[in-house]
Amino acid sequence: MKDLDNKECIGDLGGKHGPRMKCAACKIISHASCISVLMERSQLQCKPTFRDVGVRQYREQTKTTHHWVHRRTEKGKCKQCGKSLQAKLTFSSKEIVALSCAWCKASFHNKEACFNPERIGEECTLGTHRSIIVPPSWIVKLPRKGNFKSSLRKTPQKKKKAGKKVSIPREPRTFVIKPIPTANITPVLVFINPKSGGNQGAKLLQKFQWLLNPRQVFDLTQGGPRMGLELFRKVPQLRILACGGDGTVGWVLSVLDQINFVPPPAVGVLPLGTGNDLARALGWGGGYTDEPIGKILANIGNSDTVLLDRWSLKVEPNTSVPNTGDGKDNLPLNVVNNYFSLGVDAHIALEFHEAREAHPEKFNSRLRNKMFYGQAGGKDLLKRKWKGLAEFVTLECDGKDLTPKLKEHKVHAIVFLNIPSYGGGTHPWNKSGGQFEPATDDGMIEVVGLTTYQLPLLQAGGHGTCIAQCRTARIVTSKTIPMQVDGEACKLNPSNIELTLLNKAVMLAKKKPGRANVLQEKLESLNISLMKIMMADYEQHHYDKELLRQSAVPVTDLEQVRVLINKYCSELPDSPKLSPDWCFIDSCTAERFFRVDRAQENLHFITDIATDCVFVLDQESPTLPQTPEDEHRRLGAQGPPVTSSLESSDGPASPFSPKAGKLLDRSLSGPPTSSDIPSRKIIKAAKTGDLVMLKDLHLQGYSLLSIDSTGQTALHHGSRCGHKDIVRYLISYAPNSIINMIDNETGQTALHKAAAGRQRSICYMLVAGGANLNIQDNDGRTARMLASNADDFELAFYLENQEQFQLIDFRSNNI
Repeated sequence: MKDLDNKECIGDLGGKHGPRMKCAACKIISHASCISVLMERSQLQCKPTFRDVGVRQYREQTKTTHHWVHRRTEKGKCKQCGKSLQAKLTFSSKEIVALSCAWCKASFHNKEACFNPERIGEECTLGTHRSIIVPPSWIVKLPRKGNFKSSLRKTPQKKKKAGKKVSIPREPRTFVIKPIPTANITPVLVFINPKSGGNQGAKLLQKFQWLLNPRQVFDLTQGGPRMGLELFRKVPQLRILACGGDGTVGWVLSVLDQINFVPPPAVGVLPLGTGNDLARALGWGGGYTDEPIGKILANIGNSDTVLLDRWSLKVEPNTSVPNTGDGKDNLPLNVVNNYFSLGVDAHIALEFHEAREAHPEKFNSRLRNKMFYGQAGGKDLLKRKWKGLAEFVTLECDGKDLTPKLKEHKVHAIVFLNIPSYGGGTHPWNKSGGQFEPATDDGMIEVVGLTTYQLPLLQAGGHGTCIAQCRTARIVTSKTIPMQVDGEACKLNPSNIELTLLNKAVMLAKKKPGRANVLQEKLESLNISLMKIMMADYEQHHYDKELLRQSAVPVTDLEQVRVLINKYCSELPDSPKLSPDWCFIDSCTAERFFRVDRAQENLHFITDIATDCVFVLDQESPTLPQTPEDEHRRLGAQGPPVTSSLESSDGPASPFSPKAGKLLDRSLSGPPTSSDIPSRKIIKAAKTGDLVMLKDLHLQGYSLLSIDSTGQTALHHGSRCGHKDIVRYLISYAPNSIINMIDNETGQTALHKAAAGRQRSICYMLVAGGANLNIQDNDGRTARMLASNADDFELAFYLENQEQFQLIDFRSNNI
């Protein structure tokens, strides 16, 4: 919120005084002392700019609803009746005259005839600028340290003595971006330098936060552009608006190079600086003049994409001449976006920079800055200090020595032009002097020579001396000479300078008829690799992300993920096959890996769960049949296949059907008979870990719900004994009720048995299969308590976190 005076406080309790604040996101005005009161009123809370639903449920809430705010004064017209929205004339009136949405800006009279209460909770379209707004559903807040959900994040290891592992501090992430690729959305990140344009930047910052999602607007004085670019680097069709001078644009482009942003986003310019030559070349004008921000955003959304050559400067000291030491060894920038020059114009730029550093208060307007340049240019016109520049410079363009041409024209400055505009809107290059038409993307740079007489005439439409158009250049200096790169000036010691093409940046240019537009792919192809993690490795290392990553086995390379992985793997004969119950692993959302629920796979994108590699979790036995029918065919059994539960080929068996009665009698009746032997064998197979026997008995039609005399199922015994294959098979093919069945003696479930026996892997499988962690045995103990009694505190911590997850799911399902 920002300071504000002489505005009505919407949270005023009466008699409150002091400074007033205004929220830039929803324009709520309040005394500083009333803010706490506002936060307690849910209807007056600030509009939600992100999702705080947990890293597992962020795709379940992708709808953005209207955020209605009460207004005592409001401009515009009612969307329902079309009449003007007017405030009461009396200053003491506290009446709410209108309700407006902080997202789409729609306003209605505070009347039942105009504002329908059904609009509360209605989906919002995000208004006029919906195509460039980052929806709140794309921004997911990560759990804080100490929160129960932080079990998904990497907790630092405790310090250990004797040279053992010590925790390494890591900067925690607060948010993660989960975009939904959409052809008609081209989100724009706004970077503003508040110091540019004499306080214009600070005012624009508030306006952009009001019209867009505040979390896509960044203040460059708060850490620069790197954080925002890294945060949004996975967003497709991203565009950037740099609000500032040419130096601000160069800063953003340099950071894009440093973080290797691929594919690079298109960058637009809102000119707030002094020169703004790049903005002029792209059609955005020489400076911002209070044009409506909504119109600027509309132009950005409809702009053309063009390429801009960027040149690399490599500087080495010239050891063939003595170094006086009164200059610097390197240039302030090593990349040229606009122009690079040496001589009298760089000398003037250096004087301006030094004067502004000494007295910044005297350089707070564009007019005053231009007056300084005019005075400095007039002095150099009289002194002619750099009239012998050609005597100390050697120039080669594309291997051709052009030094004689410099001496012939007695130049006082040499300018390398990458764009047509120079020095605040002048055009030094004479189009008739070159072989090719100058362009920003032709891979060539124009070399111009200037004298102290030509320099002031540029403002009147004059031109310099055309030296060459080249693809490479080499400059050798034998004296300390002032130089500037995109307006950043310094004195450089004798050096050897090489100018070569670095890359081409994608820029946003104001739409112009007939301009060739650079086509960008709407949805970029994704080149990632697929890695398989075995269940044993996942159970052993799922708390350590790096060890789990190292244990993954490559399955195959993917050039484009367009089809289901099952189909892809089946088409490759050399690819390892996955078992039917494999699942995806999210390797990029939280600080730890976690499994993606198969029921939620239709809600997630590949970019949601992976960066450069897809991880999938597979069972240890990839040949495990998907259904009993498959196993029936594999064994070559005769007759119709049976089902995995109390179902016949005619349909599900009722509790009173003959087959169900037979199976129940076989497991629940008194002393064992000859017909009861298979049920006893099922229990025996679970105790001994004989999976083959268990499968055979199941395929013969005997129930996996068989129990012994104490009421324990095969799952109880398999869990207690630690037989993973038995437990996995029972979870896959037994009725779901087996998970939470309790025995007759202790009232414990299979999870109780596994927790008491410190069987971590079994506990993980049971919880994933739907085991209830809140069931208490006859002594009132949960599985977590039994794990604590067994001194397995890591297992107890895991079960405690899962209890919280189940509690949250229960509450959300009952709201």
